[in-house]
Amino acid sequence: MLSIIILVVAGLLAGMINAIAGGGTFVSFPALVWLGVPPIMANATATLTALPGNVGSAWAYRHDISAEGSLGLRSIIWTAALGGLSGAGLLLITPGDAFVGIVPWLLLTATLLFAAGPGLVRLVRARGLQIGPGLSAFTVFLVAGYGGYFNGGLGIMLLAVLSLIGFQNLHGMNGLKNMLSAVLSLVSVTTYASAGLIAWESAAILAISITVGGYIGARQARRIQNTDYLQAIIVGIGASMTLVFFAL
Repeated sequence: MLSIIILVVAGLLAGMINAIAGGGTFVSFPALVWLGVPPIMANATATLTALPGNVGSAWAYRHDISAEGSLGLRSIIWTAALGGLSGAGLLLITPGDAFVGIVPWLLLTATLLFAAGPGLVRLVRARGLQIGPGLSAFTVFLVAGYGGYFNGGLGIMLLAVLSLIGFQNLHGMNGLKNMLSAVLSLVSVTTYASAGLIAWESAAILAISITVGGYIGARQARRIQNTDYLQAIIVGIGASMTLVFFAL
């Protein structure tokens, strides 16, 4: 019963955080690890539970998504799918003990990216930076590979990359970010599931609570005028989780 309560609370928090600012992995992943799920399996399960929210958010933005920059939508989606598959494959061949040692560094990287991401997006947009199709595809592939390996901080990284490859419409960027996150999650989860890396009972509880939390968060997001404070709180959570995992 205690495990169920922890998963429900973690899922509600993760869903609300994802809906408002992103970064719910900072809650769902550690919760699974603390309940005894092996880190690689916890990472795979957390990725699965984020999938319904990503699909729902992408659907909500479906009319805003359009091609911008030097790459077409199909090229971006296929490149992201290949990158996600590569990252998931890399996770499968990573020894469990090695991944335990990598986790604190992944959390640290995700926290720093989440903290610096909005500033990076503003910098790219302000300077009008844009790269060609070859480098654009390579950048999308790298970020997608990271997302297939570890989901933390992926959303803000995708926004930064979309700005870099020429996207300007913020609503379209958010929609495509959610679509790519859903594609990455689907590709990764299919790979994880084939290798038996999903903790299905925990995943079911988390998925339901994250969906409910996402709905609550989406409603509350309309009332929030300044998300800077919320971002600072999420960065604080990420930093705390990083310190805890370094101490283990």
